[in-house]
Amino acid sequence: MSFATQLMETTLIIAFVTLAFAQALCMVRLVIGPTTGDRILALDTMVINALGIVVLLGIHQGGRIYFEVSLLIAMLGFVSTVALARFMLRGDIIE
Repeated sequence: MSFATQLMETTLIIAFVTLAFAQALCMVRLVIGPTTGDRILALDTMVINALGIVVLLGIHQGGRIYFEVSLLIAMLGFVSTVALARFMLRGDIIE
């Protein structure tokens, strides 16, 4: 195994651990968040962290499908955040 391959593997492992730790911290904020806004922000950040984990998994395994999945996760995360924010402000989602 070459030095560049070892460096890439080490970097990916560090990135996976960092994103998993960030995901755990967001889950703590989701559970103990004092306001609904904190919980919505924690969910949105969890979506972004999950997106990063999927992209890292795609880089690690070399699969193209993971990048398409990451686009779907990003779109669903954005729409759900907007829907939750609109529900919090107005009380309904569809006008």
